[in-house]
Amino acid sequence: MFEEITAENVIGYLKEKQHLNSVETASADALAWGVSNIVIRIHREFEADFVIKQSRKQLRTQAEWFSHLDRIWREWEVMQELEHLLPEGVVPRVLFEERENYLFAMEAIDEHHQVWKAVLLDGKFDPQIARELGDYLSAIHRKSFLNEQYEARWGDWEIFDQLRIDPFYRFIVKAHPEIKTWVDDLINDMSAHRLCLVLADFSPKNILITDQGIHLVDFETAHFGDPAFDLGFFLSHLLLKAICFQQEGVACIELAECFWDQYINHGSTLPTGDHSRVSEMEEQELGLRTIKHLAACMLARVDGKSTVDYLTESILLDQVRSFALSLIFNPPVSIPQTTLRLNEMLNS
Repeated sequence: MFEEITAENVIGYLKEKQHLNSVETASADALAWGVSNIVIRIHREFEADFVIKQSRKQLRTQAEWFSHLDRIWREWEVMQELEHLLPEGVVPRVLFEERENYLFAMEAIDEHHQVWKAVLLDGKFDPQIARELGDYLSAIHRKSFLNEQYEARWGDWEIFDQLRIDPFYRFIVKAHPEIKTWVDDLINDMSAHRLCLVLADFSPKNILITDQGIHLVDFETAHFGDPAFDLGFFLSHLLLKAICFQQEGVACIELAECFWDQYINHGSTLPTGDHSRVSEMEEQELGLRTIKHLAACMLARVDGKSTVDYLTESILLDQVRSFALSLIFNPPVSIPQTTLRLNEMLNS
């Protein structure tokens, strides 16, 4: 029978399951990671801390939002594979699982880490972080490109649909019925570009910064799909924060430009034959698809089921809508033209 874990009962649960010694001293703190799971850090007196993560069927949003509990096993599998795709330590190592309760344990990141989302909202914009993230996402996409084993394992889009396509893309049509056909075409086009492993939650809230470097967490939406979704999703977070800061947000726009340049020029995003970099045509085509996902994701974060918590003023929300709709009805020809448009908007 499913047992919901809390910070209050988890120590007893772990001792009962023999993941903790029955006599050892341990404590637990709930962590604020996302809306779809409970995440608890286990503090141990003489051994290394670890983190417990458990699925929740109903996500913590105002609008009703449900997803299958077994999505956590997709995350468990992808985390183990990412150990081979990224440098050691970027993704926490998984430790054990409890199948009947839809939970697993992973190594704990340094307790004194910073969440990149909080760092950005504090007005600290480090281009080196953006460049490293461009390298990491490029490595994931490149090393999984047209991998038949990955496609067979993670080609099912049910969880991705439940957690992204439906609450983000289909839901925004309620607020913007004039883009229904455009949204339908975007979903169909994404389905037609099943190319590589896509995380679908590559965002500042899942990027942790420590003295040891950058760490990535939260992979339950991962699937074999279109890399343009990852790119548009990630860039939307940076450009939303740029709008939050207004004229000072130019530095955040520069992060987006650093990230894109690193992803395109210092990694082999969508390799063809023996090419080590994307061709100009491939870059342009990927950029155009990315712009569409950027527009949809920006709208989703103000009019979807999961809205950002740092944009509350109506004038800023309307600015997001105006910019995103301009990308839909008057699309720029490249990512640099996209960031230039926002720069001009913020300085007008």
